[in-house]
Amino acid sequence: MAQINLLLIPGPTPLPPEVLCAMEQQMTNHRAPAFGQLMGETIDGLKQIFQTKNDIIPLVSSGTGGLEAAVTNFLSAGDRVLSISNGSFCERFATIAERYGVLVDRVTAEWGRPVPIDAIIDHVRRDAGREYRAVLATQSETSTGVHNDVRAIREALGDHPALLMVDAISSLGAIPLETDAWGVDVAITGSQKALMSPPGMAFLSVSDRAWAVAERSTTPRFYFDLARGRAAIHDRIPSTPVTTAVTIAYAVHAAVGLILREGLPQVFDRHRRMARLVRAGVRGMGLAPLVEDAHAVHSVTAVLVPDGIDGKAVIARARDVYRVLIGAGIGRLERTTVRIGHLGYTKPEWLLTGLEVLGRTLGDLGHPVHTEAGVAAARQTLAAAAQR
Repeated sequence: MAQINLLLIPGPTPLPPEVLCAMEQQMTNHRAPAFGQLMGETIDGLKQIFQTKNDIIPLVSSGTGGLEAAVTNFLSAGDRVLSISNGSFCERFATIAERYGVLVDRVTAEWGRPVPIDAIIDHVRRDAGREYRAVLATQSETSTGVHNDVRAIREALGDHPALLMVDAISSLGAIPLETDAWGVDVAITGSQKALMSPPGMAFLSVSDRAWAVAERSTTPRFYFDLARGRAAIHDRIPSTPVTTAVTIAYAVHAAVGLILREGLPQVFDRHRRMARLVRAGVRGMGLAPLVEDAHAVHSVTAVLVPDGIDGKAVIARARDVYRVLIGAGIGRLERTTVRIGHLGYTKPEWLLTGLEVLGRTLGDLGHPVHTEAGVAAARQTLAAAAQR
């Protein structure tokens, strides 16, 4: 298999050297005191990143497993929920709920646009009987690059008793999620995005209000039973109910330490700078991001490919000729967009190289763009940010 020189997809993301080093440790007993200390430190650190006092429940799964756990622990067949839906991953959350017999009402927007807050308010007002048991929202819609405003969604709910359940898989650690201050009842993230670790673990923040609802849920569950997970983290030796992904746990522990040492404000600012660099470069080439800057998330940028160019062909040529992995478009956008990930452990020089490769690839495919101008615009944006 050809060696890939640069990974610029929106997850899994590149791993910092300290995380790679942590993963080189030998296996250990995941029920032993030393590992319990590591798990406890990781959970305490994640509370700071989630900005919560809630319990953080670790799962041995992908982020999608965390979404399924949210559905099975807090909802029952026949419950009605409202889904904030404007992309592929919003739809994934809603579809999981439907598979368990939950009735899903969707408030939608065109992919690449945020769902209007007024539309959410209207749906909530029309729920006169307060049947909605939860509102499902995806903070960073990775398929499009839209930032769904969790705080505004919470405010739109007013005093409605529905739980606010947030997919923060690709947002936690890249953009602010003030779990407690914004009234988020359940927040889910995964290890392989801005947490700068390999895939394999999910983490859920669960409010007291959500725990009370879980006691009434009738959905069968075993592997994803969060009550068992809660008991395990409060045991004398914190752990998980099932065998922990030890190597991934080593990685997340190291990555959380890096994030906290850098400081959350600095981490968020770094992601903001990387996003601006990429978007300046894209526009400098004469291309356009899918999402307007006012609604764009700082973790990924979806780029519209020129008419007559197949986005899948762009991905393949960048990979096979230049050894750079750019993210493919998803679903209805798979042939009209490509995605550049700029979350987690990402360096400006990698993104500049990625922009240059994107420009060269489009030229190779018969649509020359202003590659040098794009790279120059990205550099100028980076330099301007450094002077602030």
